[in-house]
Parts: sequence; C-alpha cells; structure tokens
Amino acid sequence: MPRPKLEIADIFRAHGPAWRQANAGHVSLTQLKVMSAIEACRTEALGGHVAGCTKCGHHHIAYNSCKNRHCPKCQGPAARDWMAARAEDLLPVEYFHVVFTLPGEIAQIAYWNKRAVYGLLFRASAETVMTVAADPKRMGARVGMTSVLHTSCQRRVFDTTDSALTHHPHIHMIVPGGGLSPDGVKWVACKPGFFLHVRVLSRLFRRLFLDGLMALHRTGQLAFFGDLEGLAAAEAFKAWLAPFRKAEWVVYAKPPFGGPEAVLAYLGRYTHRVAISNARLVSADAQTVAFSWKDYRIKSGDRQKVMRLATPEFIRRFLIHVLPEGFHRIRHYGLLASSTRKANITQIRALLCIQRPDQVAGPAPQTEITPLTLREPCPCCGGPMRIIEIFRRGQKPMSRAPPREQAA
Repeated sequence: MPRPKLEIADIFRAHGPAWRQANAGHVSLTQLKVMSAIEACRTEALGGHVAGCTKCGHHHIAYNSCKNRHCPKCQGPAARDWMAARAEDLLPVEYFHVVFTLPGEIAQIAYWNKRAVYGLLFRASAETVMTVAADPKRMGARVGMTSVLHTSCQRRVFDTTDSALTHHPHIHMIVPGGGLSPDGVKWVACKPGFFLHVRVLSRLFRRLFLDGLMALHRTGQLAFFGDLEGLAAAEAFKAWLAPFRKAEWVVYAKPPFGGPEAVLAYLGRYTHRVAISNARLVSADAQTVAFSWKDYRIKSGDRQKVMRLATPEFIRRFLIHVLPEGFHRIRHYGLLASSTRKANITQIRALLCIQRPDQVAGPAPQTEITPLTLREPCPCCGGPMRIIEIFRRGQKPMSRAPPREQAA
C-alpha cells in the first residue's frame, strides 16, 4: 500500500514542538508519549532491517513500527493479527451488534476520570446484557460478548461545533445470538433476527451505570473541574444525577450480521480504530489542518466533505482520545471471557454438532537455523524476502537500499 501524502506523524513533527510548549503543564505524560511514538514510527529513530529477495536480489529498508495503539500506521497490522486469533472462536450462529452510549454531560465526567468511568462503562454494559439474557422471560441463557470501547464518533469526532461533541465514549458489543442453558446441556438460540428488547437493556444499563457512578463518587475515585467542581460534594452530585435517572439512554441494537465472515470484517474496522486515519488528511500547515469527513445527513449522493480546524485545536482533539496507560479497550465477558473461552466454545460446538477443522500439522523441527522469511513477497518479482541486516535505534544500515514504508 502506498504511503499517504500526509500523516498525523508529519503534523506532530512539524507543529508538535510549538504545541507542547504552548500547552506545557496541561498535557499528560501518556499523551506526550503517544506524540513521541507517532513521530518516531517507521523512522531511523527506531531502527529496522534490510530485506533482500532470494530470487532477483532486490533490497529495501524497513524501519520498525512504534506499535502504539493510537498510531494510525500501526493499527492495520495489529487488527489483522487480532482478527486471525479470533477467527477460530466464531460460531455458526447469528451475531448481533449492540451499542451502549453515555449522555453528553456524563461523558464530560468520563473525560476527567477515564480509567474509572470507562471501566464502569464496560462492566455495566456487559452486566446488562448478561442479566437480561439470563432472565427466563427473555432468553434464559448464559451469553458471551466481545466489547470494544470507542471514545469518538466517526460522524462527529472532529465536529466544528461545541468541543464537548468530540468526546463521545460508547461501547460496541458483538454478541452471538444465543447462549448455554443454565445447566449447560443445550444451546438456547434467540429468535431469528431479534436479540433482546432495547428498552429493557437501556433501563437496566442506566440503573447499573448510575449506581456504579455513585459508588465511584463515595470512594473518592472521581475528580471534578471547572463549572462542575461543586459536584465533589455528595449531595450536590446526587441531585445532579437525578434527572439522568428519568431520561432515556441510548442503547442501539443493529440487525444481525450476514455470517461469521461479516463479523470478522466488522471487527477489523472497529477494534483497532484510531481517532482519525491518515487517509482522511487533506492538507496541513501551521494555521490549519484540512481533512475529509462524511455528512450522514445527506441521504444520497456524495457525502464526502472537507473540514478545516486550527492546527493546535486539531492536535488537542486527537489527543483527547488517548487512553490511560495499560487500559484494555477490547474485553471479553461471559462465555467469551478469556479464562474459559476455549472450553466454552468447544462445548458449544459439540452441542451444535459442529466440528472444528483439523489442525494443520506444523513443519518438522529444523536442525539448522534458517534466515527469517518475511510475510510480504518481493515487490519486483514476488519471490520470498529475507532479512539480511538488522540495525538498531539511531544506526544507519550498511546495505544501501531505498527506504520503504513497512512495519518490522
């Protein structure tokens, strides 16, 4: 794939130093690390290797990736690897897509308290689905799900209106359409094309989340700033939350996917998405960054538009979506929880009378050390590429070859 003409890294390298100086003391260490990682990604600063074709002798230099989860260049390979690992867990059943969203006012508190509130969002949404699905009046089954946290909405992440719209935390949940009976002896399928009542999910989610938010407040895990600083007092916070207990919360259940392949395709688009991809960038200078976006208000015709933001504001909005260090944005619950997933999937496959494809026998152990063969073939002749030299951070390769944008 050709390198985009403009990248987030280019904007950070050219305008990041001035932005960091202007915002000194107001940028977290994690955000600074993300900027540095993106700036250094696939450059000499991280080292790399020289690959050579075993057939035609073509050489090229591949610099190492930063592997930061907020880097637009690193998330494509990471998504492919993650999807390959999940492919064997898919079941031949309907899969549903459920979205849990927070009200905008609570999203502001989430921004100040990312680790605590994002964690609560995961727990409350998962508990909601598992509780409603286990109700004998609904499905009466133990279910599992994969949850992905998004902190931005692709329709409005860089909206030029109120900046509160740029932070939009929500959970995308992929759920198999059924589960195990309470005694675990049969597979209980949901109604074709229908998973669970959205209104029931919405009201339980609202109660669980608000109760959890009150618990976080009681234990001193929430911080408040600006106009909402007075919410640090227990009674004030309780009164502020009261209207949210009566408002309708947005929980959206989309139609089922077309099959396991469609589930994988969807996961590939959503699991490792960053705030904005390099492909959407149009131009950038010290004053303005221009980028493309889709206007979903247009029902037919060309939805592609170009939006412009002041460069400092663009950088700020990108960094809004940096997650706390070590925070997992993809989580599995219920039958798909990591500790019991393999055993549960094996049991479900047996109940559905589906046999897992036989494992392909691996190659015989090698007695000699062979050169590392890269996954991508030679761009000139299609032959296998092998690493012929490795160079470390700050070093220059001894072999002469034109640099190539490739993760190492």
